[in-house]
Amino acid sequence: MTVPAEEALLRSLTPSVLAVLVRRGAGFAAAEDALQDALVEAVRVWPAEPPRDPKGWLVTVAWRRFLDATRADTARRRREDLVDEEPPPGPAPAADDTLQLYFLCAHPSLTPSSAVALTLRAVGGLTTRQIARAYLVPEATMAQRISRAKRTVSGVRLDRPGDVATVLRVLYLVFNEGYSGDVDLAAEAVRLTRQLAAAIDHPEVAGLLALMLLHHARRTARTAPDGSLVPLAEQDRGRWDTGAIAEGVEILQAALARDRLGEFQAQAAVAALHADAPTAEETDWVQIVEWYDELVRLTGSPVVRLNRAVAVGEADGPRAGLAALAELDDSLPRHTAAAAYLHERDGDLATAARLYAEAALKATDLAERDHLTRRAARLNARRSR
Repeated sequence: MTVPAEEALLRSLTPSVLAVLVRRGAGFAAAEDALQDALVEAVRVWPAEPPRDPKGWLVTVAWRRFLDATRADTARRRREDLVDEEPPPGPAPAADDTLQLYFLCAHPSLTPSSAVALTLRAVGGLTTRQIARAYLVPEATMAQRISRAKRTVSGVRLDRPGDVATVLRVLYLVFNEGYSGDVDLAAEAVRLTRQLAAAIDHPEVAGLLALMLLHHARRTARTAPDGSLVPLAEQDRGRWDTGAIAEGVEILQAALARDRLGEFQAQAAVAALHADAPTAEETDWVQIVEWYDELVRLTGSPVVRLNRAVAVGEADGPRAGLAALAELDDSLPRHTAAAAYLHERDGDLATAARLYAEAALKATDLAERDHLTRRAARLNARRSR
Protein backbone atom coordinates (compact mmCIF):
# COMPACT_ATOMS: atom_id res chain seq x y z
CA MET A 1 0.00 0.00 0.00
CA THR A 2 1.48 3.34 -0.98
CA VAL A 3 1.62 6.15 1.56
CA PRO A 4 -0.91 8.40 -0.28
CA ALA A 5 -3.35 5.47 -0.61
CA GLU A 6 -2.91 4.64 3.07
CA GLU A 7 -3.58 8.26 4.06
CA ALA A 8 -6.66 8.38 1.82
CA LEU A 9 -8.00 5.18 3.38
CA LEU A 10 -7.46 6.45 6.92
CA ARG A 11 -9.16 9.74 6.06
CA SER A 12 -12.14 7.98 4.49
CA LEU A 13 -12.57 5.73 7.55
CA THR A 14 -12.20 8.47 10.16
CA PRO A 15 -15.83 9.71 10.26
CA SER A 16 -17.44 6.26 10.34
CA VAL A 17 -15.08 5.01 13.09
CA LEU A 18 -15.66 8.17 15.14
CA ALA A 19 -19.41 7.69 14.75
CA VAL A 20 -19.17 4.09 16.02
CA LEU A 21 -17.32 5.26 19.15
CA VAL A 22 -19.87 8.02 19.81
CA ARG A 23 -22.76 5.61 19.27
CA ARG A 24 -21.24 3.21 21.81
CA GLY A 25 -21.31 5.94 24.42
CA ALA A 26 -17.98 7.74 24.21
CA GLY A 27 -18.09 11.51 24.53
CA PHE A 28 -17.21 13.31 21.32
CA ALA A 29 -13.92 14.78 22.55
CA ALA A 30 -12.82 11.53 24.21
CA ALA A 31 -13.79 9.53 21.12
CA GLU A 32 -11.74 11.76 18.85
CA ASP A 33 -8.71 11.58 21.16
CA ALA A 34 -8.92 7.79 21.12
CA LEU A 35 -9.31 7.74 17.34
CA GLN A 36 -6.27 9.98 16.89
CA ASP A 37 -4.21 7.51 18.95
CA ALA A 38 -5.50 4.67 16.78
CA LEU A 39 -4.62 6.55 13.58
CA VAL A 40 -1.07 7.13 14.82
CA GLU A 41 -0.78 3.43 15.59
CA ALA A 42 -2.15 2.57 12.13
CA VAL A 43 0.48 4.71 10.43
CA ARG A 44 3.13 2.86 12.43
CA VAL A 45 1.80 -0.69 12.01
CA TRP A 46 -0.07 -0.94 8.72
CA PRO A 47 2.83 -0.63 6.26
CA ALA A 48 4.32 -3.88 7.65
CA GLU A 49 1.09 -5.59 8.74
CA PRO A 50 -1.92 -4.31 6.73
CA PRO A 51 -5.17 -5.45 8.39
CA ARG A 52 -7.78 -7.47 6.52
CA ASP A 53 -10.53 -5.26 7.98
CA PRO A 54 -9.10 -1.72 8.33
CA LYS A 55 -12.27 -0.23 9.81
CA GLY A 56 -12.63 -3.06 12.32
CA TRP A 57 -8.98 -2.67 13.30
CA LEU A 58 -9.40 1.06 13.91
CA VAL A 59 -12.62 0.59 15.90
CA THR A 60 -11.01 -2.06 18.12
CA VAL A 61 -7.82 -0.09 18.78
CA ALA A 62 -9.65 3.23 19.30
CA TRP A 63 -12.17 1.66 21.69
CA ARG A 64 -9.34 0.12 23.71
CA ARG A 65 -7.59 3.50 23.87
CA PHE A 66 -10.85 5.04 25.05
CA LEU A 67 -11.22 2.37 27.73
CA ASP A 68 -7.62 2.88 28.84
CA ALA A 69 -8.31 6.59 29.27
CA THR A 70 -11.57 5.87 31.07
CA ARG A 71 -9.82 3.50 33.49
CA ALA A 72 -7.66 6.41 34.58
CA ASP A 73 -10.82 8.28 35.58
CA THR A 74 -12.24 8.46 39.05
CA ALA A 75 -15.67 7.13 37.99
CA ARG A 76 -14.96 3.49 38.90
CA ARG A 77 -18.45 2.08 38.38
CA ARG A 78 -18.86 3.57 34.90
CA ARG A 79 -15.35 2.44 34.08
CA GLU A 80 -16.19 -1.18 34.91
CA ASP A 81 -19.43 -0.99 32.95
CA LEU A 82 -17.56 0.20 29.88
CA VAL A 83 -15.03 -2.64 30.20
CA ASP A 84 -17.89 -5.14 30.36
CA GLU A 85 -19.42 -3.56 27.26
CA GLU A 86 -16.31 -3.97 25.12
CA PRO A 87 -17.38 -5.91 22.03
CA PRO A 88 -15.37 -8.94 20.95
CA PRO A 89 -12.75 -8.36 18.24
CA GLY A 90 -14.01 -8.96 14.72
CA PRO A 91 -15.33 -7.21 11.63
CA ALA A 92 -16.89 -3.80 12.21
CA PRO A 93 -20.62 -3.48 11.49
CA ALA A 94 -21.40 -2.72 7.87
CA ALA A 95 -23.81 0.06 8.83
CA ASP A 96 -22.52 3.55 8.15
CA ASP A 97 -22.91 5.76 11.21
CA THR A 98 -21.34 8.77 9.49
CA LEU A 99 -24.75 10.40 9.13
CA GLN A 100 -24.90 10.80 12.91
CA LEU A 101 -21.74 12.87 12.78
CA TYR A 102 -23.26 15.25 10.25
CA PHE A 103 -26.16 15.95 12.58
CA LEU A 104 -23.88 16.23 15.61
CA CYS A 105 -21.55 18.70 13.87
CA ALA A 106 -24.50 20.78 12.66
CA HIS A 107 -26.08 20.94 16.11
CA PRO A 108 -28.15 24.12 16.62
CA SER A 109 -26.16 25.01 19.76
CA LEU A 110 -23.10 25.68 17.58
CA THR A 111 -22.38 28.86 15.67
CA PRO A 112 -22.15 28.44 11.88
CA SER A 113 -18.36 28.92 11.91
CA SER A 114 -17.93 26.32 14.66
CA ALA A 115 -20.25 23.88 12.89
CA VAL A 116 -18.25 24.22 9.68
CA ALA A 117 -14.91 23.74 11.47
CA LEU A 118 -16.18 20.70 13.38
CA THR A 119 -17.62 19.16 10.21
CA LEU A 120 -14.30 19.55 8.40
CA ARG A 121 -12.46 18.05 11.38
CA ALA A 122 -14.75 15.15 12.26
CA VAL A 123 -16.42 14.26 8.97
CA GLY A 124 -13.86 15.59 6.52
CA GLY A 125 -10.89 14.22 8.41
CA LEU A 126 -8.86 17.41 7.89
CA THR A 127 -6.23 18.40 10.43
CA THR A 128 -6.61 21.51 12.54
CA ARG A 129 -3.66 23.01 10.69
CA GLN A 130 -5.30 22.41 7.30
CA ILE A 131 -8.57 23.99 8.43
CA ALA A 132 -6.73 26.98 9.91
CA ARG A 133 -4.84 27.53 6.66
CA ALA A 134 -8.05 27.32 4.66
CA TYR A 135 -9.64 30.00 6.83
CA LEU A 136 -6.45 32.07 7.04
CA VAL A 137 -6.44 32.10 10.85
CA PRO A 138 -3.72 30.98 13.30
CA GLU A 139 -3.73 27.27 14.09
CA ALA A 140 -4.16 28.02 17.81
CA THR A 141 -7.29 30.05 17.08
CA MET A 142 -8.81 27.22 15.05
CA ALA A 143 -7.83 24.66 17.70
CA GLN A 144 -9.69 26.68 20.34
CA ARG A 145 -12.74 26.98 18.09
CA ILE A 146 -12.83 23.23 17.45
CA SER A 147 -12.23 22.41 21.13
CA ARG A 148 -15.12 24.63 22.20
CA ALA A 149 -17.36 23.01 19.60
CA LYS A 150 -16.40 19.51 20.77
CA ARG A 151 -17.15 20.44 24.38
CA THR A 152 -20.52 21.84 23.33
CA VAL A 153 -21.66 18.64 21.62
CA SER A 154 -20.01 16.15 23.99
CA GLY A 155 -23.18 15.62 25.98
CA VAL A 156 -25.56 15.57 23.02
CA ARG A 157 -27.44 12.33 22.45
CA LEU A 158 -28.39 11.49 18.90
CA ASP A 159 -31.57 9.63 19.74
CA ARG A 160 -33.84 11.71 17.52
CA PRO A 161 -33.76 12.44 13.78
CA GLY A 162 -31.44 15.32 12.96
CA ASP A 163 -32.30 18.40 10.97
CA VAL A 164 -31.24 17.73 7.38
CA ALA A 165 -31.75 21.38 6.44
CA THR A 166 -29.17 22.48 9.03
CA VAL A 167 -26.63 19.93 7.79
CA LEU A 168 -27.13 21.12 4.22
CA ARG A 169 -26.63 24.75 5.20
CA VAL A 170 -23.36 23.87 6.93
CA LEU A 171 -22.15 22.06 3.82
CA TYR A 172 -23.21 25.00 1.64
CA LEU A 173 -21.23 27.33 3.93
CA VAL A 174 -18.17 25.12 3.42
CA PHE A 175 -18.66 25.24 -0.36
CA ASN A 176 -19.04 29.00 -0.47
CA GLU A 177 -15.74 29.47 1.38
CA GLY A 178 -14.02 28.48 -1.89
CA TYR A 179 -10.40 27.55 -1.33
CA SER A 180 -7.12 28.86 -0.01
CA GLY A 181 -3.87 27.39 1.25
CA ASP A 182 -3.52 23.64 0.77
CA VAL A 183 -7.19 22.80 1.28
CA ASP A 184 -9.74 23.25 -1.48
CA LEU A 185 -12.92 23.79 0.54
CA ALA A 186 -15.19 23.83 -2.51
CA ALA A 187 -13.92 20.41 -3.60
CA GLU A 188 -14.07 19.22 0.01
CA ALA A 189 -17.72 20.31 0.24
CA VAL A 190 -18.52 18.36 -2.94
CA ARG A 191 -16.82 15.26 -1.48
CA LEU A 192 -18.71 15.55 1.82
CA THR A 193 -22.04 16.12 0.08
CA ARG A 194 -21.46 13.05 -2.09
CA GLN A 195 -20.86 11.13 1.12
CA LEU A 196 -24.08 12.46 2.63
CA ALA A 197 -26.02 11.65 -0.56
CA ALA A 198 -24.80 8.05 -0.31
CA ALA A 199 -25.97 7.85 3.32
CA ILE A 200 -29.40 9.47 3.05
CA ASP A 201 -32.06 9.38 0.32
CA HIS A 202 -33.33 12.96 0.30
CA PRO A 203 -34.14 15.13 -2.74
CA GLU A 204 -32.65 18.28 -1.18
CA VAL A 205 -29.34 16.48 -0.53
CA ALA A 206 -29.33 15.60 -4.22
CA GLY A 207 -30.30 19.18 -5.05
CA LEU A 208 -27.37 20.58 -3.09
CA LEU A 209 -24.94 18.13 -4.72
CA ALA A 210 -26.25 19.11 -8.17
CA LEU A 211 -25.95 22.81 -7.31
CA MET A 212 -22.35 22.38 -6.15
CA LEU A 213 -21.37 20.42 -9.24
CA LEU A 214 -22.94 22.96 -11.59
CA HIS A 215 -21.23 25.90 -9.87
CA HIS A 216 -17.93 24.05 -9.53
CA ALA A 217 -17.99 23.26 -13.25
CA ARG A 218 -17.53 26.97 -14.04
CA ARG A 219 -14.74 27.51 -11.57
CA THR A 220 -11.73 27.72 -13.89
CA ALA A 221 -13.51 30.27 -16.11
CA ARG A 222 -14.40 32.62 -13.24
CA THR A 223 -11.04 34.35 -13.06
CA ALA A 224 -8.67 35.82 -15.65
CA PRO A 225 -4.93 35.03 -15.65
CA ASP A 226 -4.34 38.19 -13.59
CA GLY A 227 -6.78 36.98 -10.93
CA SER A 228 -9.58 39.42 -11.80
CA LEU A 229 -13.21 38.26 -11.79
CA VAL A 230 -14.86 37.28 -15.08
CA PRO A 231 -18.67 37.79 -15.04
CA LEU A 232 -20.80 34.82 -16.09
CA ALA A 233 -21.82 36.46 -19.37
CA GLU A 234 -18.17 36.97 -20.34
CA GLN A 235 -16.81 33.58 -19.34
CA ASP A 236 -15.22 31.23 -21.87
CA ARG A 237 -17.76 28.41 -21.83
CA GLY A 238 -15.26 26.12 -23.48
CA ARG A 239 -13.44 26.06 -20.13
CA TRP A 240 -16.49 24.79 -18.25
CA ASP A 241 -16.31 21.18 -17.02
CA THR A 242 -18.92 19.45 -19.19
CA GLY A 243 -18.62 16.20 -17.23
CA ALA A 244 -19.53 17.90 -13.96
CA ILE A 245 -22.39 19.74 -15.70
CA ALA A 246 -23.80 16.51 -17.14
CA GLU A 247 -23.59 14.81 -13.74
CA GLY A 248 -25.19 17.76 -11.98
CA VAL A 249 -28.07 17.92 -14.46
CA GLU A 250 -28.67 14.16 -14.18
CA ILE A 251 -28.76 14.30 -10.37
CA LEU A 252 -31.07 17.33 -10.48
CA GLN A 253 -33.50 15.74 -12.91
CA ALA A 254 -33.80 12.65 -10.70
CA ALA A 255 -34.44 14.86 -7.65
CA LEU A 256 -37.05 17.01 -9.40
CA ALA A 257 -38.86 13.89 -10.61
CA ARG A 258 -39.70 13.09 -6.99
CA ASP A 259 -41.90 16.22 -6.86
CA ARG A 260 -40.61 17.40 -3.46
CA LEU A 261 -39.18 20.74 -4.51
CA GLY A 262 -36.83 22.51 -2.14
CA GLU A 263 -34.57 25.53 -2.13
CA PHE A 264 -31.40 23.79 -3.31
CA GLN A 265 -33.19 22.01 -6.15
CA ALA A 266 -34.59 25.34 -7.36
CA GLN A 267 -31.17 26.99 -7.14
CA ALA A 268 -29.67 24.08 -9.05
CA ALA A 269 -32.33 24.48 -11.74
CA VAL A 270 -31.23 28.10 -12.25
CA ALA A 271 -27.59 26.99 -12.45
CA ALA A 272 -28.53 24.26 -14.94
CA LEU A 273 -30.24 26.77 -17.23
CA HIS A 274 -27.09 28.90 -17.25
CA ALA A 275 -24.95 25.81 -17.93
CA ASP A 276 -27.26 24.66 -20.74
CA ALA A 277 -26.98 27.90 -22.74
CA PRO A 278 -24.33 27.67 -25.51
CA THR A 279 -23.85 31.45 -25.24
CA ALA A 280 -24.89 34.12 -22.76
CA GLU A 281 -27.30 35.54 -25.34
CA GLU A 282 -29.11 32.18 -25.58
CA THR A 283 -29.81 31.95 -21.83
CA ASP A 284 -33.46 31.13 -21.12
CA TRP A 285 -34.12 34.07 -18.80
CA VAL A 286 -37.89 33.55 -18.83
CA GLN A 287 -37.46 30.11 -17.24
CA ILE A 288 -34.90 31.50 -14.82
CA VAL A 289 -37.41 34.11 -13.63
CA GLU A 290 -39.95 31.31 -13.13
CA TRP A 291 -37.49 29.37 -10.97
CA TYR A 292 -36.75 32.52 -8.97
CA ASP A 293 -40.49 32.85 -8.42
CA GLU A 294 -40.40 29.34 -6.92
CA LEU A 295 -37.43 30.32 -4.75
CA VAL A 296 -39.24 33.41 -3.49
CA ARG A 297 -42.21 31.20 -2.62
CA LEU A 298 -39.97 28.71 -0.82
CA THR A 299 -37.73 31.14 1.05
CA GLY A 300 -39.12 34.68 0.94
CA SER A 301 -35.47 35.73 0.89
CA PRO A 302 -34.75 39.38 -0.01
CA VAL A 303 -31.49 38.24 -1.67
CA VAL A 304 -33.48 35.87 -3.89
CA ARG A 305 -35.80 38.76 -4.78
CA LEU A 306 -32.76 40.84 -5.74
CA ASN A 307 -31.46 38.08 -8.01
CA ARG A 308 -34.93 37.76 -9.48
CA ALA A 309 -34.97 41.49 -10.27
CA VAL A 310 -31.76 41.12 -12.28
CA ALA A 311 -33.24 38.12 -14.11
CA VAL A 312 -36.41 40.14 -14.85
CA GLY A 313 -34.14 42.84 -16.32
CA GLU A 314 -32.71 40.23 -18.69
CA ALA A 315 -36.05 38.65 -19.58
CA ASP A 316 -38.27 41.75 -19.86
CA GLY A 317 -35.79 44.59 -20.27
CA PRO A 318 -33.69 46.64 -17.83
CA ARG A 319 -36.49 49.04 -16.88
CA ALA A 320 -38.64 46.14 -15.73
CA GLY A 321 -35.67 44.92 -13.70
CA LEU A 322 -35.18 48.37 -12.16
CA ALA A 323 -38.88 48.49 -11.24
CA ALA A 324 -38.56 45.13 -9.47
CA LEU A 325 -35.38 46.31 -7.76
CA ALA A 326 -37.09 49.49 -6.56
CA GLU A 327 -39.43 47.36 -4.42
CA LEU A 328 -36.46 46.09 -2.34
CA ASP A 329 -34.47 47.63 0.50
CA ASP A 330 -31.49 49.40 -1.03
CA SER A 331 -29.30 48.33 1.92
CA LEU A 332 -29.34 44.73 0.68
CA PRO A 333 -25.89 43.33 -0.20
CA ARG A 334 -25.12 43.91 -3.91
CA HIS A 335 -28.27 46.02 -4.40
CA THR A 336 -26.16 48.95 -5.64
CA ALA A 337 -24.16 46.69 -7.98
CA ALA A 338 -27.39 45.23 -9.41
CA ALA A 339 -28.79 48.73 -9.98
CA ALA A 340 -25.56 49.76 -11.70
CA TYR A 341 -25.74 46.78 -14.04
CA LEU A 342 -29.37 47.42 -14.97
CA HIS A 343 -28.72 51.13 -15.60
CA GLU A 344 -25.79 50.16 -17.82
CA ARG A 345 -28.06 47.80 -19.77
CA ASP A 346 -30.54 50.66 -20.09
CA GLY A 347 -27.88 52.94 -21.58
CA ASP A 348 -27.61 55.33 -18.62
CA LEU A 349 -23.82 55.18 -18.39
CA ALA A 350 -23.41 58.14 -16.02
CA THR A 351 -25.71 56.65 -13.38
CA ALA A 352 -24.23 53.20 -13.90
CA ALA A 353 -20.66 54.44 -13.43
CA ARG A 354 -21.60 56.32 -10.26
CA LEU A 355 -23.38 53.27 -8.82
CA TYR A 356 -20.52 50.91 -9.72
CA ALA A 357 -18.15 53.19 -7.81
CA GLU A 358 -20.52 53.23 -4.83
CA ALA A 359 -20.85 49.45 -4.94
CA ALA A 360 -17.06 49.08 -4.99
CA LEU A 361 -16.81 51.04 -1.75
CA LYS A 362 -19.33 48.70 -0.12
CA ALA A 363 -17.75 45.46 -1.37
CA THR A 364 -16.06 43.35 1.30
CA ASP A 365 -14.28 41.05 -1.14
CA LEU A 366 -11.14 42.50 -2.74
CA ALA A 367 -11.64 40.79 -6.12
CA GLU A 368 -15.23 42.00 -6.28
CA ARG A 369 -14.16 45.52 -5.32
CA ASP A 370 -11.55 45.58 -8.08
CA HIS A 371 -14.08 44.27 -10.59
CA LEU A 372 -16.64 46.96 -9.76
CA THR A 373 -13.98 49.69 -9.82
CA ARG A 374 -12.87 48.57 -13.29
CA ARG A 375 -16.45 48.66 -14.56
CA ALA A 376 -16.92 52.20 -13.27
CA ALA A 377 -13.64 53.29 -14.88
CA ARG A 378 -14.54 51.63 -18.19
CA LEU A 379 -17.91 53.42 -18.35
CA ASN A 380 -16.35 56.77 -17.46
CA ALA A 381 -13.80 56.26 -20.23
CA ARG A 382 -16.60 55.52 -22.73
CA ARG A 383 -18.47 58.68 -21.71
CA SER A 384 -15.41 60.90 -22.15
CA ARG A 385 -14.78 59.87 -25.74
